[in-house]
Amino acid sequence: MAASSSSSAPRARLASKPMRILMAHNFYQQPGGEDMVAANERALLEAAGHDVIVHQTHNDRIEGVAGKLDAFLHAPHSAREAARFGRLLSETAPDLVHIHNYFPLFTPAIFHEAKAHGLPVVHTLHNFRMMCLNGFLLRDGKVCEACIGKTPHMGVVHRCYRGSLAGSLALARMIVRQRRTGWAQTVDRFIALTQFERSKFIEGGLPPDRVAVKPNFIPDPGMHETVAPDARHGALFVGRLSPEKGLRTLLAAWRNIDYPLRIGGDGPMMAELRATAGANVTLLGRLPSSQIYDEMARAAFLVMPSTWYEGFPVTIVEAFALGLPILASRLGSMSELIVPGETGLLFDPGDADDLSRAVRAALAAPRKLALMSGEARRCYENRYTAGSNLPMLLRVYEEARAINRGTVGTGMAEA
Repeated sequence: MAASSSSSAPRARLASKPMRILMAHNFYQQPGGEDMVAANERALLEAAGHDVIVHQTHNDRIEGVAGKLDAFLHAPHSAREAARFGRLLSETAPDLVHIHNYFPLFTPAIFHEAKAHGLPVVHTLHNFRMMCLNGFLLRDGKVCEACIGKTPHMGVVHRCYRGSLAGSLALARMIVRQRRTGWAQTVDRFIALTQFERSKFIEGGLPPDRVAVKPNFIPDPGMHETVAPDARHGALFVGRLSPEKGLRTLLAAWRNIDYPLRIGGDGPMMAELRATAGANVTLLGRLPSSQIYDEMARAAFLVMPSTWYEGFPVTIVEAFALGLPILASRLGSMSELIVPGETGLLFDPGDADDLSRAVRAALAAPRKLALMSGEARRCYENRYTAGSNLPMLLRVYEEARAINRGTVGTGMAEA
């Protein structure tokens, strides 16, 4: 879907000449969707002729007690990282800074450094870290909004960051300092991935006129025609095997469903799933991307029974690209991205009976399921390709540059 403005303010024009973009990203120890999004956007920009300078660090740097203590002490603001970033900005002279993940090593210091150099700043909000210690609005496997718009002391009480009091305290200090030092004003354009997420970030304190909406995308895997829609068979789950993914609800529903279910992924629930999965459930373990695509190309539908908001799972875009309808929880961004009866079906989160109803409805209407397969692919082609994403990203950049120049004060790019 083309980018559009929700304001009558002047709209920035798309870049008329190549830009030099400094893209900053802090990798976690476990690879994730944020890494894929950053890599995809870099490739997208470079293919369009823009110069992308990558500034990255990796949490593997945090080694031993000394490394953890250093990260704890400097999480709110690292003068060392700010100085390092400042030198890079001076050496490379970018037109714009795009920050993906800054936690924990870059710290919010790099935003202030970019602004001190007079540069426009864009920040992609991959998670809810600015107001939630674990970044997911999740506690005990359920949605938790206790810290939205508030001091995150409850997150410290509940040790919401990896069960660690020290880690939770470090993050709480970072969030409090961000608010006290006006961190939000150092960003000219925030990118939220869905309208639902945008609403939560605004509720959490971000200025509405600076939060744009731009979805994730993936390069076309080119496999959507390998299996005819009416020849697809079986249900598929792909993801981390953890409680918030709704796997107990999934297995409870499947005890009364005579239809094959294949589960791809690994995680803390693997042993439990091995002990409780029925005969019609196959556990595939962790799969490489190519094998996930093979599974998606053959399945009749994907199941996403998550009991938390999710963000913008790349899995959804991958499924649509492969013409795979999705049965998902009626919750958060999932209920925004999946249109019932067109690209999938929705059911109440945590409700095994309602999930069973959705599965039976899909199986009872194979022709409708085949039509949803085609619609899922069309949804990908219209909204989530590289070609559709590039104008949206460039519009966000140009609006950020205009705000930084003081020529545009409001207006949002939207998906």
